[in-house]
Amino acid sequence: MDSVAPQRALLLVNSKSRRGRQLLGRAIAILDEMGFELIFRSTKRSSDFRDLIRQYASRIDCVIIGGGDGTLNAALPALIETRLPLGILPLGTANDLARTLAIPADLKQACAVVAQGVTKAIDVGQVNDRYFFNVASLGLSVSITRQLSGEIKKRWGVFAYAIAAIQALWKSRPFTAKIEVNGELLTVKTVQIAVGNGRYYGGGLSVAWDASIDDQRLDLYSLEIAHWWQMLPLLPAMHAGRLNDCVNVRTIEATSLKIITSRPKSINTDGELSTTTPAEFRVLPAQLKVFVPAARSSSIQSSSAQSNNPQSNNTQSNNLD
Repeated sequence: MDSVAPQRALLLVNSKSRRGRQLLGRAIAILDEMGFELIFRSTKRSSDFRDLIRQYASRIDCVIIGGGDGTLNAALPALIETRLPLGILPLGTANDLARTLAIPADLKQACAVVAQGVTKAIDVGQVNDRYFFNVASLGLSVSITRQLSGEIKKRWGVFAYAIAAIQALWKSRPFTAKIEVNGELLTVKTVQIAVGNGRYYGGGLSVAWDASIDDQRLDLYSLEIAHWWQMLPLLPAMHAGRLNDCVNVRTIEATSLKIITSRPKSINTDGELSTTTPAEFRVLPAQLKVFVPAARSSSIQSSSAQSNNPQSNNTQSNNLD
């Protein structure tokens, strides 16, 4: 844990995010009142954030980003490259990274977290040449992402994920994949494989009950069901992160793994379609410093100390093949 009060900050806001345009002026006013020297930039293309961070890196102490998980993900390569600490203003729809780090949804409180200057080093996931904070997945989640338009998210908020999930689940079909992990080659027939780095994804679902974003491990689950209605009894476990207790679900812990499919399948990283199979996953420990509430910094550390060995393979499955 480090504590350094930042002064010069690059504030980046995605004006297309759920609350970005609405709260932009208030965010600037609050941060200015808290004593920040702000360089402010807004864009409708979160991909521009990488170039802006590199452009101003030598003139700032930190980067503050207002937006959702997709916006934060777009900035991740430049944040890793410049080693600048990240402040998060959760202005998106799901805000799963903010949820993982216990960053308040209230704008003033989120600004105060950055102003207090307490940072924690967190892990970053990588799949092929793409980074992710929360989860990278293929199968059902890709169909959900394709159903989610910006208009739907603005209208329904986090409930948009449930609406899209129902539509995608109805049309879902199992596919075959090979998973190379912990010295084993597993063949699975599944509707979804998710690989988590943090704890939360999809608007508050939990990839594993004991996952933390600094435990130096990846948590994989594979939903090995044949019919859409078999998903219904799994929903409470998906919310609680207790899929390891369910039949027709395979759970694995690892630091690296590979997924192969007969044809390339799209992969969703933090809500954006970014790469395809074959896919190599790994965890990059303590790769980025993020401003967190002081109490959360110590709880993350405690959670990590209690987590399982990252090389372990905790598998439960009742395959339907």
